[in-house]
Order: sequence, then C-alpha cells, then structure tokens
Amino acid sequence: MRVFRNAFVSAVLAFASPAVAEIPKAQIDAIINEVLAESGSPSASVAVVQDGRIAHLAAFGQARLDPPVVATTETRYGIASVSKQFTAASILLLADDGKLTLDDPVGRYVPNLTDGDRITLRDVLNNVSGYTDYWPQDFVFARMKLPASRDDILNGWARTPLEFPTRTEYRYSNTGFVVAGMVVEKVSGQSLMDFQRRRIFDPLRMTGVTENDSAPLKSPDAANYTRYGAGALRPADKEGPGWLFAAAHLAMRPADLALWNISLMDASLLKPASVAALTQPGVLKSGQPTSYALGLRVSVQDGRRVWSHGGALSGVHTDNRIWPDEKLALSVMVNTEDNQAQSVIADRLAFLLLPSTEDAAIMRGLLADAAAGRIDRSRLTPNADAFFTPQVLADYQTSLSALGPLRLLRRTGGSKRGGMTYASFDAVYAGKVLWVSLRMTPDGKIEQFMAGPKV
Repeated sequence: MRVFRNAFVSAVLAFASPAVAEIPKAQIDAIINEVLAESGSPSASVAVVQDGRIAHLAAFGQARLDPPVVATTETRYGIASVSKQFTAASILLLADDGKLTLDDPVGRYVPNLTDGDRITLRDVLNNVSGYTDYWPQDFVFARMKLPASRDDILNGWARTPLEFPTRTEYRYSNTGFVVAGMVVEKVSGQSLMDFQRRRIFDPLRMTGVTENDSAPLKSPDAANYTRYGAGALRPADKEGPGWLFAAAHLAMRPADLALWNISLMDASLLKPASVAALTQPGVLKSGQPTSYALGLRVSVQDGRRVWSHGGALSGVHTDNRIWPDEKLALSVMVNTEDNQAQSVIADRLAFLLLPSTEDAAIMRGLLADAAAGRIDRSRLTPNADAFFTPQVLADYQTSLSALGPLRLLRRTGGSKRGGMTYASFDAVYAGKVLWVSLRMTPDGKIEQFMAGPKV
C-alpha cells in the first residue's frame, strides 16, 4: 500500500475509533438511553469487556413497571438461548473428565430416541441431528403454558420421525439441547443446575446466576413485557415449568455473562482444546460447514472472528457477542420481545468500540468531511475532483449535516471492477438510512464517493 494511503487511513482511524485503553462510557450510556427512548423497551442492561476485563457496566430504565422497580447492574434477566453454550460447555467438561466424548451416540445415555444409535452428542449440539424443534414459534403456545417433563418434550419431538436425515442440513432446534442436558445429568449424577454451578458458575464467580425455568423471576429482577401490534406494553406470558430445561434455562446479570466471555477468550475454565471444540463450526455430510458450533454461532465479520448468540424468550431478549482476537465482548439484555433493541444497542456499541476496517474508516472520514462542507481534493482522482462541484458539495453539506452524528455503518457489498476496489455501505443516522459507495484506484486515490437516501 502506498505511503499516502497509509497516512490517510491512520488519520481517519484515529478520528473514527477510540483508543483501546479509553472506554467512552458517556457515549455508551448515551447510546443505551437513546435506543431505549426510541424503542420503548422498559430497560436495558449492558456489560462491556475490553482488553479481557470488564470495562463498563450500565443499566437504565425500569426492570418492572407495576410496581415500578428501577433496573440496576444487579438486575437479572433471562438469557434464553444464550444458555445453550453453557449446556454445551457442560458436555465438554465431562469429556475433559473422560466420562464421555462428543461422538458418543445419544442413545447410550437417553433411551428410545429416534436414531439414537447413530445421532451423536456433537450432532445435537451442532443442530444437525434432524430432531424437530419443539419451539419454533415466537410466542408461548397453549400447551407450553402447562408444565412439561423431559419425556413430554422428547416424546413429542425426538421420539418421532426425523425432520431431515442427520447431518444433511442445519436447522436450529431446542430439542437437541434437552437431550444434551439429560446426558449431563445422567453422566454426572447431578441436576444440570447443580453441575453448572459447581463446575462453571462458582469457579468463575458468576454469583448472580439463577434458573429461569421453574417460575418467573421475582422482584427486583426484571419482569418480561411484550406488545401486540403497536399497542401498549403488556406483561408477557411465562413458559410452563420444564420447557426451558437445558435450552434456555438460565437468568443472570450482564456482568455474569461478561465473566463467562472472558473465560472463553482466556481459556481459563475450559481447556484450550475444549474452547476450540466449542467454537468449531459443524460440518454436513456434503463437507459444507455451517455457521453454528456447539451452542455458539461463529462467523468472520470484516475480517474479525466473532462468537455470538442471541436469546429470545417471552418478553426478554439477550445479545451476546465475543471478538476473541480483540479481547472485546458485549452483553446486552432488554426486558421486551417486540423489537430488536438489544441488537441495535450491540450493533452501535460495536461500531463505537471496534476499529473500522480500512475502507469503512475512509468512508466515515468522507461522510464527516462532507457534512462539514469540505473534501480533500488531493485525495481525489481527476474524475472525482470534477464530480464535486461547489453545488454538489453544498448539497452534501446541507443534507448530511441535518442528519446528526453517524450511528452505524453496515457493509452491504464489495468487489473489484475496472481496476478499482468497490465497497458499499448503509450509513445509519437518526431516522434516516443512506446508501453510500466508495471506489478507489490501486494507488489509494478516491474515484467515487456517493451517497443517497435508501428507500
């Protein structure tokens, strides 16, 4: 890369991204409050891990509406399907003990399962077993409001014909994690919660963890809320006892989840080989990898490894993301299910805290300059220089400055064409999304910078 381009990128990165050692706590808090106000969610609680330590905890809003209870960093929320990685970790701990292997057939431990002699523990944790998901709905269906035993769930969804041949497809399924939880209990001789408390929560000092299966959380912990259509907030239905076992059974503070995230990044609880297994994507019979490991989603975004999982129960949402190489993690919990406030908060905090990729950093700088009515013509090709007439630049300044600060930049595409690199993004502002595009020549000159409203 040319010296010119490196110098420019360094300057833009300094503008766009805070120093690693400086957590912008006021900006984090402002983002949380802004999203709460816009979404109408009663409360949000957030933990930020940076450099492998808890760097910031914040909670805002109401944990309960009637009678009112203010959310604090001690407030516990159901973490829903984020619980799955703890069930998978329990299996790995037993494997480390030499008591089972991931490739053991599930029928060795749980009787009368469909194809139990062929489907393995790895299959159920990878969501490739073929067992039908017992809860694909986004609401609590009538039967689910009543208590259920493990056999009730298995008889209805894992002792029936497979939805697809094992390892030929990936389909998310809560059912497989019920099977895995039963294996933990059978092999360890303890309840799943007792095993996890002794082997995971206590060693990591996750002192706020409780179970969220047998009954609703009580005050001062968060109550769960929903909306029907665009109506008022209403108390959400609670799943009957037994339905959340091993798949969505835990409640905790974001700080507790942060301690778990740190342990994964440091391999301080699970052995490094077990962390590698936990984060290794499943592979289908075709050889095609999936994006799901053992209770964790794994991906590469903007060149960075990400381990993540969301969680949704009736009236609560969690978003947990780990960037292991950057030693950064975000845990966001909200007590409503009718919007994606938790993901909006996580997206915006990631945008704030992660260094931008090179072309994204350039785009951020160009948008900021254009909003101020300026552009560095020494960076432009002759074509781009001619494009930015005084009228074009004035229109960019008038329209962009009215939008306020840039909230998020989402990559939508990238390619090479005509000897140039191309990148496109959605630029998200308050109440407005723009499409933006960037074309650059091999010597680092800008051939195209364009933006317009996205319909």
